[in-house]
Amino acid sequence: DSDSALELPDVLDDADEELLVLWEELLPEDELLELPELAEEDEADVLPEEPALDEDELLAFLKKRQGLLDGVAVTGGEPLLRPELPALLEKIKALGYAIKLDTNGAFPEQLEAVVRAGLADYVAMDIKNSPARYAETAGVPGLALTPIFRSVSFLLRATVDYEFRTTAVAELHDDASFVQLGDWLMGAKRYFIQCFQPRETVLRAGLSAPSEMQLHCWAELVRPKIPAVEIRGI
Repeated sequence: DSDSALELPDVLDDADEELLVLWEELLPEDELLELPELAEEDEADVLPEEPALDEDELLAFLKKRQGLLDGVAVTGGEPLLRPELPALLEKIKALGYAIKLDTNGAFPEQLEAVVRAGLADYVAMDIKNSPARYAETAGVPGLALTPIFRSVSFLLRATVDYEFRTTAVAELHDDASFVQLGDWLMGAKRYFIQCFQPRETVLRAGLSAPSEMQLHCWAELVRPKIPAVEIRGI
């Protein structure tokens, strides 16, 4: 129930389904536009063509729920694509809400600006795969990884509370992927391996979920470098 009181810190960890999700749950499905990338387990990778609520309506909605909700999860699509996002986050923070920001890390300057301005209390960054298979997994041949590297490096400095998460797909990930991910994200505060869930928003046919045994095997490959590794979605 979206009107149920939520408790921190769970509101900023893995309780996304209980949160108000901007740009997604407040919009009818016919206002959503799919983006050409692999859908994550806990987000449909969709972006609204036009908001169904204007800013005043949105803020009024949040004011009514003060004392009922503790936080707002800003997801997408990629929220940092929106130039108006910082101004909106300021207004949401002024209402007393904690903010969890989901990002794919493609816009490190915007990410750093939002964090340094105190407009995000928790950042969840999607890590598609190891650098060697990143472009393949994202479905973008020749994808430049420099922005992704910058975002990872920024979060590893622990300027804000954060997590990294990878949606594991049987056809796109293997042992080498997670060995390399452990090396890349070494020392991360927390890392989640999410089990892929087939859904209509995935724009690629023939993808499947790894077995539970395989997920646990991959977690053990990562654990020497990132002790706080957990599995989601099983």
